[in-house]
Amino acid sequence: MERQHSVFYKTTVEGSTTLNRTEFHTTTLAGSKRAHSETIGPHQPELNKQPRFQTASSLGGEHPRLTASDIITLDDAGVTTTSEYSQRRLISATPTSTVDRSLSLSFSRYALPEALVNNLRDSGVHEIYPWQKQCLLGPGLLDGTRNLVYSAPTGGGKSLVADILMLKRVLEDRNAKALLILPYVALVQEKVRWLRTIVQDIKRKPLAVDERNGMTQLWQKRPDEDNIRVAGFFGGGKMRAAWSDFDVGVCTFEKANMLINAAIDDCSIINLRAVVLDEIHMVDDDHRGYLMELIATKLMSLEHRVQIIGMSATLANIEILSTWLDAHTYKTFYRPIPVEEHLVHENKIYPASNLESILKTASQLRRTSESVLELESQPIKTIETSRHKEFRDPVVNAVTALANETVRSGYGVLVFCSSRQGSESDARLISRVLPQPNELDPAIIEKRLDLLGDLRSLSTGLDSSLAETVPTGVAFHHAGMTTEERDFISTAYDRGVLKVVVATCSLAAGINLPARRVILHNARMGRDLIGPSMLRQMRGRAGRKGKDEIGETYLCCRKSDLEDVIELMKADLPQVSSGLTTDKHRIRRALLEVVSIRLANSRDSINDYMRKTLLSLSSPPDLIPAHVESSLQDLLNMGFIQCDNSESYIATQLGKAVVASSLEPEDGAFVHREMQRALRAFVMDGEMHILYTFTPVQDLSVSINWQIFRSEMEALDESGLRVMTFLGLKPTVVNRMAQGGNLKESTTAEKETARIYRRFYLALQLRDLCNEMPVHVVALKYDMPRGTVQTLEQTCQGFAAGMIKFCEQMGWGAMAAILDHFSDRLKAGAKADLLALAKVTFIKSRTARVFYDNGFKTVASLANADPKELVPILMQAQPTKLRTKSKDGQKYEEKLFVKAQVITDSANRIWQAEMQQDIFEE
Repeated sequence: MERQHSVFYKTTVEGSTTLNRTEFHTTTLAGSKRAHSETIGPHQPELNKQPRFQTASSLGGEHPRLTASDIITLDDAGVTTTSEYSQRRLISATPTSTVDRSLSLSFSRYALPEALVNNLRDSGVHEIYPWQKQCLLGPGLLDGTRNLVYSAPTGGGKSLVADILMLKRVLEDRNAKALLILPYVALVQEKVRWLRTIVQDIKRKPLAVDERNGMTQLWQKRPDEDNIRVAGFFGGGKMRAAWSDFDVGVCTFEKANMLINAAIDDCSIINLRAVVLDEIHMVDDDHRGYLMELIATKLMSLEHRVQIIGMSATLANIEILSTWLDAHTYKTFYRPIPVEEHLVHENKIYPASNLESILKTASQLRRTSESVLELESQPIKTIETSRHKEFRDPVVNAVTALANETVRSGYGVLVFCSSRQGSESDARLISRVLPQPNELDPAIIEKRLDLLGDLRSLSTGLDSSLAETVPTGVAFHHAGMTTEERDFISTAYDRGVLKVVVATCSLAAGINLPARRVILHNARMGRDLIGPSMLRQMRGRAGRKGKDEIGETYLCCRKSDLEDVIELMKADLPQVSSGLTTDKHRIRRALLEVVSIRLANSRDSINDYMRKTLLSLSSPPDLIPAHVESSLQDLLNMGFIQCDNSESYIATQLGKAVVASSLEPEDGAFVHREMQRALRAFVMDGEMHILYTFTPVQDLSVSINWQIFRSEMEALDESGLRVMTFLGLKPTVVNRMAQGGNLKESTTAEKETARIYRRFYLALQLRDLCNEMPVHVVALKYDMPRGTVQTLEQTCQGFAAGMIKFCEQMGWGAMAAILDHFSDRLKAGAKADLLALAKVTFIKSRTARVFYDNGFKTVASLANADPKELVPILMQAQPTKLRTKSKDGQKYEEKLFVKAQVITDSANRIWQAEMQQDIFEE
C-alpha cells in the first residue's frame, strides 16, 4: 500500500524513493552518474541480476542482516516552514553573469589574470554569487588599503573571497608574500592542494633588471621564479623556510606565529602583503586562539601595510572584530543550497528549520508528572518501532532508518556521534540494513574492494570493523584511526565510493565532507553538550554546491536531553572575546615575544602594543596596565628579559630560546630546569634520557595505565633505571599506583612531579617507536588507539624540533646534535642503520627492517630494483594476518605493486640528488 504524503512537506530524499520509474539516475559526489542499482527501494530487490560470488571478507557477513524501520509521512501535519537558508526556493533563480557582468571573474574591476580565471572555471567556479561581488567591491578591499572581516554560512563560498584578495596582493608585486592561516593540519593540506591547482600556469612578469643592483639579468636563477609557489607549514621538521622559498604560505596557528616572529626579527617581514585568518571565531579558543590574536596584533604594529582578511561561519559580534582590525565588515546568510532542519524525538520527526518554528516547538512543551519534557506539536513524520533488539533505543532506530532511507535514494549521508566507540557501533548497524554487495552494481563493488586493498596495504593492516562495513558503503572516521586510514575514507566518500561516514563531532570543524543528509546521533561530545558554534558547523555539512540540490539535517534527541536540546537550538552564537585571558597567563607570552623580536622595548611601545590587542576592547581598560606590570615583573624574575638603565627591555638568551622554540613561558622555565639538570649528568649509555627530553611538556590528555607502567619499569635495563632515579621517579610510587593509588596533584611541586611521570610514560612509547615497533603494535601494547599513538609521534616530532632550536639558541650544540639524531629516528621509526633507507617514501619502521634484511641496504639498491621484486617483500612487511592469499589477493597485490613503483621512483630521486651532491663536492 502506498504511503500517505503530506501536501505541505516532502523531502527530495523521500520523493526519490517513491518514484516508480524504470530508470533513475542521480549525480554522485564525484560528479559522475550512479547506476540504477544504487537507488533501489528499501524492499525492492534488483530484478534480473545474477548474484556475484564474493569472499566472506568482502561481504562482511559476520552478522545477520537487519531491516531498517520505515519512515511514514503524516497527513494533516499542518506544518509549512521555510528554512532561513532557503531563498533559492523563494527566488526563481540567482542572477547570472549574463544579467550582471560583475558576477563574472573576468570583470575588469577585479583585474584578475586570465589564467587564474580559467583555472577557477576548470575547478567549477564559473561565476560568483551576488554577495561575493558586494563583498569584494567593498571600500579599499581590491586595492589592499582596507582590512576585511566577513561572515557567511558553511558552503556559501566564503573562502573564494579571501583567495581572490590574497592572490591579488601576491600578483601585484613580485616580492609580495601572503599567509593563509588555518586551525587544523588536515585543512592546511586540503587548502595547499586547492591553491596549487588554481595558480597553476600563472606567470608573473619576468624581471629584466636585477632589483638588487640594477644590472640586467643574464640568466634565471630558478625555473619556478615566475610562478606562484604555494607551500604548507605544519607539524615538526627541520626544514626552516625563508620568505624567498614561497609566495603563499598555508600554515597552522603555531607555524604562522613562528614564521612571523622570525620575519620580524630578521626584517624580511617587509614583503608580507596579506594574511588570511580563517575560522577567526577561534580567536577566543581556550587552548590556541590567543595565537591568532598575537599574530594580528603584531601585524597591526608594523610600519608597513598588511591586509588582514578574517572570515568565519559562526560570528555573533562581528562588530568588535571590525573595530579591533579597523576592517570593513560584511555579513550574509546566503547559501546556494537550501537546508531543511529537523528535530527527532521518540521516533517522531518535527520541523525545526528556522527560528520561528523552533520557538513554536519550544512553546508547545509540557512537563509530565515524571518531570520529563514532551512535545505536543504534530510531527510531520514518524519512524516505525523496530522488531529488532538492536534498534530498541529510539535514537539508534532513528539514525539507522534515516541513513538507510538516504542511501537507498542514492545520496550520501554523514552521521555525527559523541564518541569513537559510538561511531563504530553505528557504522556496523547501518551496514547491516543497507543493500549487500551481491545486490549492487559490480562496478561499485570493484571500487570498494579497491578501497579495502588500499587499507590492507597500510602498515597497520585492515581494521576488522572496516572490513565488515566498507563492502556496503559504510565507514567510520575518528581520531583513533591513523591519518592514512582517515585520508582513504574521506577520499572514498568524496568520490561516491562510500555512502555513509559515521564520524565524531570533531570532524565537523575538520575536513570538508558534504552530505545530502546530516544526522546527529545526539547533541553531545563525550558527556558534554555541544555548543551553538559546533552545532552550526555540523549542520553546515548538509548540502554543498555542485554536490546536492538540497540539504537536510536531523538532530536526534533523547527524552532526558530534550529541554537542553531545545535551548541549544534556540541559543545564539557565543560572543567572541580575547584569548589573552589573565588566568592563562597569555599576556606573559605576548610581551616576551614582542620584546624578543624587538617590536616593542619601552613601556610606551609596550602600552601601544597592548592597546592594539582585542583584549583592550573586551576588558576593563584600568585592569590591563596592572596585568602588564605584573607580567613584566614575572618575566624579569624568570630571567627571560632584562631592563637597562634607560628602562628599555631586552630579551635574555633564555628568553630568546623560549620564543624560538614556541614554548609558553612557564613551560620554558620547566624545560630550562630539566635541561640544566640533564647537562650536569646526562645518561648517555641508553636511549631513555634522550627520549624523555623531547617528550612534550604540554598536557596531551594521555592517562597512564599504571599496570603497564609497572611492567615496563620492571623490564628496564640498568641505564633506564638510572634515568628514573635521576628524574626522581620512585618504583614504590609506581607500584602503589598500579595497585589503585592516587597521584596527588594539589601543590605546584606535586603537579610538576606528576608531569615527569607522564612524560616518562610517553617516553617508553617513543622508545618502542624508535626501535621499529609499528604504531598499531605500540597501540596494542599500551592499550591506546592507534591514531592516538600516531598523534603522539607527530607531536613529539614537532616538540623535538622546538627543543633543538632551544638548545641551539642556548649554545648547547652537542645536546642539539643528539636530539637531532633521535628526531630523525623518531620520524623514521627505526634504528640508526636504517635512517638512509627511511628517506624513501613508504619505507619506515618495520618495513625498512624487512627490506634491509632482504638485501636492500641502500637507497641505490632500491633505485635499481624492479618493482615486481619488491612486492613479496612488501607482503612480508604487512601484519601476519595478511600474509596469506585470499580470494581477492590479486587486488591486494596490485595495490602493493603500485606502492613498489612509488618506492623505486622515490629512491631514484634521492639517489640522483645524492650523486649530484657528490659531483658538486668533488
